[in-house]
Amino acid sequence: MKEAKYYTVKELAAKEKIPEIFDTGAHLIYSSPATLAYNSPGAQGFGVKRAGLTMPESVMLIVSPGCCGRNTSAISVNEQYKHRYFYYLLDETDIVTGRHLSKIPEAVKEIVDFLAVKPKVVMICITCVDALLGTDMERVCKQCEEVAKVKVRPCYMYALTREGRRPPMVHVRESLYSLLEKQKKDPRTVNLLGFFAPLDDDCELYRYLKDIGMHHIYELSRMTTYADFTKMSQANFNLILHPEARAAAENMRKALNIGSIELTRFYQVEYVHRQYHALAKALGVTIDDQADYEKTKAVIEMMKSYQNISIAIGETGNYDPLELALALVSYGFQVKEIYATLQDYQLRYLSALSSLSPATKVYCNNEPTMLYYNMESSIDLTIGKDAAYYHPKAHHLDFNEDRQPYGYQAIQLLFSKMKEVLS
Repeated sequence: MKEAKYYTVKELAAKEKIPEIFDTGAHLIYSSPATLAYNSPGAQGFGVKRAGLTMPESVMLIVSPGCCGRNTSAISVNEQYKHRYFYYLLDETDIVTGRHLSKIPEAVKEIVDFLAVKPKVVMICITCVDALLGTDMERVCKQCEEVAKVKVRPCYMYALTREGRRPPMVHVRESLYSLLEKQKKDPRTVNLLGFFAPLDDDCELYRYLKDIGMHHIYELSRMTTYADFTKMSQANFNLILHPEARAAAENMRKALNIGSIELTRFYQVEYVHRQYHALAKALGVTIDDQADYEKTKAVIEMMKSYQNISIAIGETGNYDPLELALALVSYGFQVKEIYATLQDYQLRYLSALSSLSPATKVYCNNEPTMLYYNMESSIDLTIGKDAAYYHPKAHHLDFNEDRQPYGYQAIQLLFSKMKEVLS
């Protein structure tokens, strides 16, 4: 009988490199129904097309065959995206000859001339077609700026490069922040980089930064005008909250002389505690997190009555699935299964996870043998929409809202929502 391939955490921890079943470039892709919500840079969540329009007062020209652009119509019904997407549909001759490249500047000019309220930025979203053609989109964008007299930046919706050195979600962050120009620094200003939606309003990080004298805490997603966005170049330093923002932060260091400190979203309360102390030490200040630390430990303690439940964790939520699994098993919960496309930086969690829960199974959603996944296995709670597909009878927690949980607030929110769905 055929069955879905998996590795236990213990087996993975003993490996010197990530097995091929977790490398989507090493095998055929199975578009499991579990992945339909995210298995495309243009699908739900913040794919390239939504991310590009995080820039205030911008519009987007999508240059693609009709099939690649059609899912944008679903996004366009949201009020914040209405009348902001435009299309240049490629025909067969365009795809074979690349003749569309010479027409893009006029298309951008036509958009700018047509709009009563002129955009400050036009983002051009291109697809795998131009990846295969080897299009120099930076050059095309410069031609557009000369013709249309507006700032133009590229967005690469290249599914082919998703596991490459510069995947689309890394590049779109570089494109957006490349619009910043050098200004005089304000020592009381800090940028939060990494997400395309703000942190939850009650995240303690805002409070800590204000307590140490940061008067302005800037996030791209909270900017309502392009002029507001440009103030981000006044920052004294950046806090990188997602590893996909590292390249953009490095570019800002070179171009704007803004240094960065990287923080990780942990669900292990001790790591959150240590990270705030490390941040305070790096900045030469004091961060008093004791009250939040004690409150979070109390919240975790109150959930001990649910420790006998079995949990499956998917990869579509606001967390790293391996780090979340490690946090939950360290609190005494039973994590039976994880669904993830593993990256090298995640391997640091495997050793500790192996010592606490060696039999936990790790699957890859896109691996073809997932077609044979046995959906009869007993799971009480799923976290992540993909995990919910495999266990339809369990309690489900998506935990994938646009607003981003972080720090102690993230742990408290997670346990609050777990209790809500289990009650």
